[in-house]
Amino acid sequence: MMKNKAFTLMELMITVAIVAILAAIAIPSYSHFVEKAKRNDAKQALLAASEAAERFKAANFSYAGLDGNLGSVFSTQVPVDGGAAYYNLSIAADATTYTITATATGSMAGDGNLTINQAGEKTYKGATKWPD
Repeated sequence: MMKNKAFTLMELMITVAIVAILAAIAIPSYSHFVEKAKRNDAKQALLAASEAAERFKAANFSYAGLDGNLGSVFSTQVPVDGGAAYYNLSIAADATTYTITATATGSMAGDGNLTINQAGEKTYKGATKWPD
């Protein structure tokens, strides 16, 4: 007599439950790391935009020409090499000061804005430093 080799319904349901539990733990953790990576991209873009502003001042002896015109020296979105933007970069400048702001948009909307100024002071959600 031949025996049928198959999974019982109970074995299948236990397997599905285990996979669901693992997914419930893994997906939020993965989402957190994706958000952190995108925020780190924005921080790097702000530092590079700040360097571009300093180069502009060295050539023009003033930041005034940059006011509202960051696109003339640097990309205005993150990621800077194209793709769907998750932060938009903007600058407010006068002759001696500037503040560059990364405004969360797209998949990062609601995350909070990152800023840097000519003195290197950084802010995020009201705090006087960027998150790790």
